[in-house]
Amino acid sequence: MSRPPPDPLYILRGSGAAVNTLHFCCGGDGPPFLYSGSGKGAIHVWNLTTRRAEHVLESHAGNSVIWLHTFKDSSSSLISQGRDMRLCVWDLSEDRSKVTDSLLTGSVGFCQCSLLESRPGSALLAHPTEHMEEANSGPVLCAGYEDGSLVLWDVSHRRPFSCLKAHPEPVMCLDIDVCRQKGISGSSEKILQSWTFDEQQNLQMRDCVQMTNPGVSQLRIRADGKILATAGWDNNIRVFGLKNLKPLAVLQHHTDMVNSVAFSDHQDPPQRLLAAGSKDQRISVWSIYSES
Repeated sequence: MSRPPPDPLYILRGSGAAVNTLHFCCGGDGPPFLYSGSGKGAIHVWNLTTRRAEHVLESHAGNSVIWLHTFKDSSSSLISQGRDMRLCVWDLSEDRSKVTDSLLTGSVGFCQCSLLESRPGSALLAHPTEHMEEANSGPVLCAGYEDGSLVLWDVSHRRPFSCLKAHPEPVMCLDIDVCRQKGISGSSEKILQSWTFDEQQNLQMRDCVQMTNPGVSQLRIRADGKILATAGWDNNIRVFGLKNLKPLAVLQHHTDMVNSVAFSDHQDPPQRLLAAGSKDQRISVWSIYSES
């Protein structure tokens, strides 16, 4: 018999609003941290050793924070994206909490940014803009659209490599395992769809799985490429095997829509962690399938 799904390791409370986005920062000599962005513009910096918020950053003029990211070589630098159409760069070193730079994107939607760190001190940022022809130069970018299509872009030449009609409904989220040249996308319907891309950057449909209820807010592939987790509109977190999208577990705790999921990329603390943020203003932290 299969084991029943576990309970959360612990719950983080006190966000004061719906939790829209999560980001782990577990490297370095200090304690592991989890950053969360709320629907009222607050960014909480959670110390996972004490399980308390060390800092609360008030940002984006009270508008929802929808994306957070730290740099690999400088965890004291944080980038936040808000629905005030701004990106903010924060200096969090030596207990500072200062915005050192910002960018007006002109986009009022919910499309999240994506950051590629090619080497220490060098990064490319893809962000939604009011005028999409103003693309940044750089490598290949995969984007999901409201008509259910996926487009693989040659960003340097500002033209698509290939296009795939993956969903009949808007694409809500996607993630890619670059090493395996495989991606997963979710939408407002009940289908979780996998797809691949070859050396010529051609997108091809692969496996799909029918879920019980519609709506995936976000999905994330774990760094080892073994499992993925989804944030569901039905208040549940679902875990699948990446290879063939085999359902592995349904994690139940939240009383409202789950907006975000995130994996810790490092085994520090020793177990691999999964965090989920919900409209119920709580963050659940789980240890599942921690074996390497």
